[in-house]
Amino acid sequence: MAKQWQICPDWPGRDDLARRLHISPLLAQLLHHRNLDDPDAARTFLQPTLKDLEDPASLPGVLAAADRICRAVDRREKVFIYGDYDVDGLTGTAILWHCLKLADADVHCYVPHRIEEGYGLNCQAITDLADQGAKLIISVDCGISAFEPAKLASQLGLDLIITDHHRPDSDLPACHTIVHPALPPDSSYPCQYLSGAGVAFKLAWFLAQRFSDSAPPTSSASANGPPRVSDSFREFLISATGLAALGTIADVVPLTGENRILAAFGLKGLAGSSYPGIQALIESAGLTGSAIDSYDIGFKLAPRINAAGRMGHARLALDLLTGATKARAVKIAAYLEQQNRQRRKVEKDITDQAVRLVTDQKLDTPEARALVLAQQGWHAGVIGIVASRIVDRFHRPTVMIALEDSQGQGSARSIPGFNIFEAFHACRQHLTTFGGHAMAAGLSISAENIKPFTEAFTQYAADHLSPADLQPVLRIDAVASLDMITEELLIDINRLAPFGQANPRPLLVTEACTVIGEPRTVGKTKKTLQFTVARDSTSRKCVAFGQARLLKKLSSCQTVSLVYRPILNEFNGHRSAELQVEDMHFNKSAK
Repeated sequence: MAKQWQICPDWPGRDDLARRLHISPLLAQLLHHRNLDDPDAARTFLQPTLKDLEDPASLPGVLAAADRICRAVDRREKVFIYGDYDVDGLTGTAILWHCLKLADADVHCYVPHRIEEGYGLNCQAITDLADQGAKLIISVDCGISAFEPAKLASQLGLDLIITDHHRPDSDLPACHTIVHPALPPDSSYPCQYLSGAGVAFKLAWFLAQRFSDSAPPTSSASANGPPRVSDSFREFLISATGLAALGTIADVVPLTGENRILAAFGLKGLAGSSYPGIQALIESAGLTGSAIDSYDIGFKLAPRINAAGRMGHARLALDLLTGATKARAVKIAAYLEQQNRQRRKVEKDITDQAVRLVTDQKLDTPEARALVLAQQGWHAGVIGIVASRIVDRFHRPTVMIALEDSQGQGSARSIPGFNIFEAFHACRQHLTTFGGHAMAAGLSISAENIKPFTEAFTQYAADHLSPADLQPVLRIDAVASLDMITEELLIDINRLAPFGQANPRPLLVTEACTVIGEPRTVGKTKKTLQFTVARDSTSRKCVAFGQARLLKKLSSCQTVSLVYRPILNEFNGHRSAELQVEDMHFNKSAK
């Protein structure tokens, strides 16, 4: 689909900010685009430290939660951590498990089966945990809408602590405590978009203070800042930042504020993690000895962790992140790699089927402003990934529903400007359950309700989206000449890392470049273009993933304008500044 280029104008204050911070004018421009015009705010962003994290005592609900957990530890009560089956939930569960194990708690974990039980707390699981002797259940990355399970837990004499980050309604489940950064009605917590793992980390940090000898018996920060923790808990918290980084980046929450700090610090220590499971995971992904970045988490580590829950049960992935020995961790990591390969094959097959459904039913027209695709036999564990692929291809809010007999399980992904959670809320009379965020959500639905839901959802989209909204836009940070793209500039730009949601890798444009030599396709599937361009005596190598279809045009054009992300390529000890091309316009008619 053709993309519209939107080039941001030069910011008049960039030279002044560049001088004050001793950075390049381009980096100053990029900071401006992130609303970081103030020198102090910009400096903090460029130099994130753990000292800038909010006092954990200020997280809504954390004081009461810690009181109850400490009481459970003192009384040797059986505690279950009930985590979600995705990377965010699993890493958050692992953080709390390691924390409570260090405190010598009687702690156990439970993860629901994605397909058989679905997302979040469920009544059967609550009953089973009560039968196993649980006295306290702590949810991770789920529970904010678990009204019936919370009610059942109370009836069974269980205390339930909900830790979550998903959007809360005005009505909340009746339970012992809810730990949530945006707890209604008037949370003032600065980082209300913490990941589930981030919430678990802040709770674990406060618990570490309570469990440490130097911590006061009750909450709160002293005049000199948060209480110190013992050496063993300090070591745990440093390791836990790596788990928090995994969950935060994988869950695609905004990488600003506390999320940025946890991600940046956690990434630095991930390669040297003391956890055998993390080391085995890194080795299986071929990242041993490498500096790990957000791309490695998003495309190499997280998919392996997710594979267990998508293709079967996430319990093995949780074992990897908690109590697995080195030998067992290696075996689990190898199994997850096998599962991930199977997941990729199933995902490709369903994606191909979904694309055919869209084109055969002529749903890729301006009149069709949202897509609802349902089919028997689709694997419910991968339809969320497929929904993302369909959005990338057709740039429309997409709901994928995997049907099994009369019941359907769905995953949805959206486009900028369309809140898919609110859309589901407007169509809730057709849904059994639903939940999620503005950009991603899930649902369960009866097969008989798919048609009326499709009509209601697509009508909602028609009312809230214009044809212009269906045109993908590339928001370009700046115009750059090829000679600006140097190793020094890339080192400067990489100070913005880790890149991700709300902090994307910068996008630049260079116009009227000449193609040097013959472009070629590379890779196993030959879908990637590799070529070199030059302008004003400067040349740069380019790579364009998935754009092999443009080979003929590129080979025959006179000049080409490129939108790209500048990258620092390292190969065999040699580093070079290169262009990762996102889009291109041919300035002269191809022959």
